[in-house]
Amino acid sequence: MLKQNLQQKLLQKLSPQQIQFIKLLQVPTVSLDTRIKEELEENPALEDLSLTNMSEPEEQYPDRDPEDDYSASSEENNEYDEFNIDDYLQDDNLNEYGSRYDQNGDDEEERKEMPIAIQSSFFENLQAQLDLLPLDDKDFRIGQQIIGSLDDDGYLRRPIMSLTDDLAFSQNVMAEDDEVEEMLKIIQSFDPPGVGARTLQECLLIQLRRKDIHDPIIKKATLVVEHYLDEFTRKHYDKLEKSLNMNSIELRGVVNEILKLNPKPGDSNEVNTKQHQVIPDFHISNNDGVLILTLNSKNAPELRVSRSYQEMFEHYDKASQRDKKMKEAVQFVKQKLDSAKWFIDAIKQRQQTLLKTMNAIMQYQYEFFLTGDEKNLRPMILKDIADRIGMDISTVSRVANSKYVQTEFGTFLLKSFFSEAIQTESGEEVSNKEVKKILEEHIGGEDKRHPLADEKLTDILKEQGYNIARRTVAKYREQMNIPVARLRKEL
Repeated sequence: MLKQNLQQKLLQKLSPQQIQFIKLLQVPTVSLDTRIKEELEENPALEDLSLTNMSEPEEQYPDRDPEDDYSASSEENNEYDEFNIDDYLQDDNLNEYGSRYDQNGDDEEERKEMPIAIQSSFFENLQAQLDLLPLDDKDFRIGQQIIGSLDDDGYLRRPIMSLTDDLAFSQNVMAEDDEVEEMLKIIQSFDPPGVGARTLQECLLIQLRRKDIHDPIIKKATLVVEHYLDEFTRKHYDKLEKSLNMNSIELRGVVNEILKLNPKPGDSNEVNTKQHQVIPDFHISNNDGVLILTLNSKNAPELRVSRSYQEMFEHYDKASQRDKKMKEAVQFVKQKLDSAKWFIDAIKQRQQTLLKTMNAIMQYQYEFFLTGDEKNLRPMILKDIADRIGMDISTVSRVANSKYVQTEFGTFLLKSFFSEAIQTESGEEVSNKEVKKILEEHIGGEDKRHPLADEKLTDILKEQGYNIARRTVAKYREQMNIPVARLRKEL
């Protein structure tokens, strides 16, 4: 039996323009330029003034002064209905879009390009060594396949059988597993030592066997890696002394020898290109005790709506006769103009949100930005900033998780300024970052032969007025990537 029910539901849906703004907000500065180029390619009604106006020289990373930005936010209309296209058209020689920001003259040194060292990559180095060997075509191609299968750490993580299958299917080379094994041994003789290993143990043994095998320390180090690697990594030194009949002095020599080895040979001869490039969104400078916040101009591109598209729209709109094709043309041009306007508005809204959020964080953590001392960081959660700027917590989170600020003490992710509060015995609330800093100082100054256990660290903190549990100390230590006391022990 069919029944009809009348229901009322309250649904909250984001408009396409709001979704566009949210996506732009979480894009880091280093990726914003790419996102803008994609929009320029997709929408011919959008223009970049920095490309069309080539008469003025342009700095690579000039800063923008946010003085007048907040007033502009109140004038913005969040409804994307009819709009005056003249607001988005600019004279070719007038940088209106960026003119609301006064450019601060950067030091000449800061504007110089960073030279990049030209250096052979890890894989190119291995290939060059392979080229020098007198190999037949089959072995050479097997060697190439092995080199191409190594990971960035220099390890061969794939089974020999998989390499044999790849050679057969992709290169039409019929090779036996034994032939691939023999070629792998040859590559394991290449530099850097340890390359081509399949496990950490094999990597260390390859390096040890290339040393003086008659040296008693090398012999015992090889024995430890071959049979007692687990005990070594867990720092069960007393077990090693008993098992190998060594005194503490001999064991110290063995341990030091193993610690000299490179567990990741792939990193030893390569410029670290995997490191994420950080372009700060903000700069904070200290002018005689007054903090000055500036926005990186990369966040303020010079965009406008295309004049030619506006003229085209006006021409079609005023046409006396309109057939189906003409209506489609008008609709297409109108859609592109709307899209360009929405994108420009989203970029402006992004700038204002970034500035409001960063300014609130700077005011909240003023003492830290003046001194750079983590002990001056106040407890601060996302809600504190959201309440100050009148925005949603999720908006503040998107800014904090992907934006960086450059200070005279270094470049920081905004997320790093947020922390929970801990109450001291005197009733004062302090940031857990202050506690972490104190933990780090005590661990850094400990006697490494007798490192401080979590229980001892808890007692030390309680003596200083921080009444926290041992499990909390353990949690903070793990968050700072500091191992337990036993693994910090040194001979």
